[in-house]
Amino acid sequence: MTSLRRALLACAVALLGLAPQPASAASELGPVQQSASALAEFDVRDYGATGNGTTNDDDAIDRAINAASAAPGGTVVLPSGRYRARTIHLKSNITIRLDSGATILAASSGMDAPEPNPNDAYQDYGHSHFHNSLMWGSGLTNVHITGTGTIDGDGNLITGNPSSGQADKALTLTECSNISLEGVTFRRGGHFGALINGCHDITIDNLKTIYSSSGVRDGINLINSWNVTVTNSRIEASDDALVFKSDYALGHTYTSQNVRVHDTTVYSHENNALQFGSETCGDFRDFRFERVTVLGAGKAGIGIVSMDGAVIEDIHYGDVTLTKTTSPFFFKIGERKRCPGSPPAGRIRNITISDVTGSNLTAPVVTGTVGAPDYTSTLTGTPSVDIGPGITFQNVDLTVPGGHPASEASRVPGEYLTTYPPRDYGARPSYGYWIRHATGITLNGETRFDDNDNRPYVIADDASDVQLNGVVAQRGSGSAYDVGFSGVTGYAVRDSADTSGGALRIRATGSTPVPGTPESLYAEAESGTVTAPMQVAADPAASGGSYVTVASGNNSKSSAPSTGWTTIPFTVEHDGTFAVWARVITANDGDDSFWVRSGTGTWSNWNNIPIGTSWHWAKLPVTYDLAAGARTITFAYREDGARLDRVAISSDPAFTPDGTPASQEAHS
Repeated sequence: MTSLRRALLACAVALLGLAPQPASAASELGPVQQSASALAEFDVRDYGATGNGTTNDDDAIDRAINAASAAPGGTVVLPSGRYRARTIHLKSNITIRLDSGATILAASSGMDAPEPNPNDAYQDYGHSHFHNSLMWGSGLTNVHITGTGTIDGDGNLITGNPSSGQADKALTLTECSNISLEGVTFRRGGHFGALINGCHDITIDNLKTIYSSSGVRDGINLINSWNVTVTNSRIEASDDALVFKSDYALGHTYTSQNVRVHDTTVYSHENNALQFGSETCGDFRDFRFERVTVLGAGKAGIGIVSMDGAVIEDIHYGDVTLTKTTSPFFFKIGERKRCPGSPPAGRIRNITISDVTGSNLTAPVVTGTVGAPDYTSTLTGTPSVDIGPGITFQNVDLTVPGGHPASEASRVPGEYLTTYPPRDYGARPSYGYWIRHATGITLNGETRFDDNDNRPYVIADDASDVQLNGVVAQRGSGSAYDVGFSGVTGYAVRDSADTSGGALRIRATGSTPVPGTPESLYAEAESGTVTAPMQVAADPAASGGSYVTVASGNNSKSSAPSTGWTTIPFTVEHDGTFAVWARVITANDGDDSFWVRSGTGTWSNWNNIPIGTSWHWAKLPVTYDLAAGARTITFAYREDGARLDRVAISSDPAFTPDGTPASQEAHS
């Protein structure tokens, strides 16, 4: 209502000899009331609000809301001013417009008491109670909050469990429909800037949540909600920023689905930026994230956890930029079972991540919540339930911090089935991706590190159908291998290389390649059966710290000796023609040969191995046709100065361990 119209209304009321009344109570005014309804604007100052920042204005705001809702429908206008408020009670069919300079400030006391909830054992206190909020509504439709003003907890909204008269949320909506939050700013929102549970047809556009060192935890929680659009917003928090959950606070769940997030910036200083869970009683499907910038995450930049039985599927990320994230990706199935009936482990499947870049991937701040400054991207299920299938990383380019030693490659993190923070697992045994209890994982993209990292790029354990297609991975100066498969049924490494263009080194243990895929296998020379006078010697520069050589003074140049061998076992999964490579030291042309054979076949004289006084790879001049099954390659001494460290066999014509150039291949 304009100032002129307010003046005219006051004059009309005075002439009629009536006391001034807000429009909602002036039905007897006839034409005057009809004019107010036609305008559909209800200025809170007309209902007694002062906007002075000290007087509690919530009763006046509630009166304006009641009038707008009963009109039916109207805009509650808050002009420039500071409106101190206890709990504000929302109604259907209203728009609350915060004009430029308008701020709603939470009062320090007098907030609505939390309502009882018989289901509060299934989620944290803050999720279980809704009335202890600065603004709340339940079962409403057509509720819109818009404008350029601010909703500010003012340090009075609690980030833990509130005491009597305190609130812990800026805005709570439950089982509402046709909701929009547009243009406004949330500041110091308490435990939740906005907690939206069981709602549908939600539009969030040009929204801002402001980070503060205190008085703020989660940004926006969308729980059990569907038909949601989040656009053109900046959502920042200390705890989870933009998070999707499904708890049991309503006494039931809804499937969260048809959610679109695009052209939005997200920043969590201590926890997760874009996150599913941890509350996951109901299912999630059909989410799309596009053109999203993650400026920081103390835990996961992109996180998906199913802890309470939820199926999370058909989730797609595209054109995402990550910076200052402790874990670029953290996907986990757990078994917390914090829902009625203690449901078994859920599922995470059919997830695509495409066109993602990440750099400066360390925690924004390192706290006890965060753990270490960085953790490897993680995909893990449980020993009984695999994560996947259909989890695909396409054109994902990351530069991780690096700086980890080779000794961490042997780490086997615990299961931690009932907890979900990335820090629980500690340092991962690989620097790019750590995969465990998984099926149907595909990686594509380039991963580098800022500081030399001697862990392998990928380790996959207890998995099936794990494929690297078109991968480029940087190699640490002291790394023993690039990709490790342990207990993996169906692995493949295709069209992939290190950053120097060499083939990735694969260590496969108890694993089988994808049928029809060339095999490349490694083994330590000392892992075979070694007979005297061949012996094992130590060298820190050797793979595994040891190598095999013959005792000095033993030479057998005319024929292979009857003893003095190392017989190295390999398990070949598919028939094929295999080339053989060996990592050797051959110091001069008098100490540059071995006898070699496959199985019990004919010995080959491998002479004139390329000379080198440090460890280097060389290729045998013969190949072996090997049938699937247990096979052996045997090396016998020929000249006493030749040293043998590691052996590789491959049916891949393009395979070269460590990118050894063709000029170093040996020919007799």
